[in-house]
Amino acid sequence: MATTFSGDETAPFFGFLGAAAALVFSCMGAAYGTAKSGVGVASMGVMRPELVMKSIVPVVMAGVLGIYGLIIAVIISTGINPKAKSYYLFDGYAHLSSGLACGLAGLSAGMAIGIVGDAGVRANAQQPKLFVGMILILIFAEALALYGLIVGIILSSRAGQSRAD
Repeated sequence: MATTFSGDETAPFFGFLGAAAALVFSCMGAAYGTAKSGVGVASMGVMRPELVMKSIVPVVMAGVLGIYGLIIAVIISTGINPKAKSYYLFDGYAHLSSGLACGLAGLSAGMAIGIVGDAGVRANAQQPKLFVGMILILIFAEALALYGLIVGIILSSRAGQSRAD
């Protein structure tokens, strides 16, 4: 029986699982961060409606986390084409680890942004001097997801290096 498939037949499963994990977990982090921060903004808006636009920063920062997962998912899915180039288990595992690194980093960053954003905007309504501190904490929380994106790009670039074709 002739087939044009080259490489391991189960390897694309792991690659596509990595792409899905990157997008799903980072979007879960983005959703949690947006929801948790949004509750804080709504609560704070009742007391100080003039600060609502200034307090939307955590919601925007949480939304960016989903973009990180989208970037990795696109990079991974474009690298899976077993009919054009051999795709082995090494490649699938590299893509899986890439997706998990980015996705789980995005999930944890989203949880941190949501908790800090909720408490931060409420505290900012009572004491405006806390705004800069809140922004700095949010930046460091966002950096966690950025680390996952960088590691995910490095890991996905390792796919295709298992054998000399």
